[in-house]
Amino acid sequence: MRLAEAFLETYCSAMPNTQVDRLNTFTDLPAFGPRHVSAKMAVIAREPVPETVSKNWAEVLDVAARVQAADTLLFAVPMWNGGIPWSLKLFIDIVTQPGVAFSFDPATGYTGLLGGRRAVVAYASRVYAPNVAPTFGVDHQSTYFNWWLQYCGIADIHELRIQPTFPGEKFDAERERATVCAQTLAQTLATSKLQAMQ
Repeated sequence: MRLAEAFLETYCSAMPNTQVDRLNTFTDLPAFGPRHVSAKMAVIAREPVPETVSKNWAEVLDVAARVQAADTLLFAVPMWNGGIPWSLKLFIDIVTQPGVAFSFDPATGYTGLLGGRRAVVAYASRVYAPNVAPTFGVDHQSTYFNWWLQYCGIADIHELRIQPTFPGEKFDAERERATVCAQTLAQTLATSKLQAMQ
């Protein structure tokens, strides 16, 4: 979370007019259950969403609209048991809808619909780090999440990492290095955007 905040603070300092929409996946999402799935299946079948589940589908579209309105998506992604937190998976299940995040053609397969956006992902893990032995964990965190972003059509992906976060003599230096990387990336992306706006 600190890494994402360091990025955001620097980016907003360079781009003061940036509008920030924060979404806490643990507290700000509706449940995604059978009624939501029923609505989704109707859309996939190119049928009207039944009136009985229209409110549930509206909940999905409300969350999706927040994603569609963004030009940059910033994610703070801790590693939980080798993967991502359940609440982030809930977010993915809500947003990954036909006509919103993807389209499908029986002849060509899936096409992502969220292209044209940038994603910045801050990955953290307590013990796992790249290139460690499997006894220290395996990365189903960034591999899955990066796949999902690309599935949705987002190709402009920037990674920040602080791994591991296990306390030790090198941790303070590693945290400082990761913070500087986040600030540098934010400044670079903000400068690029300002130049594009001129």
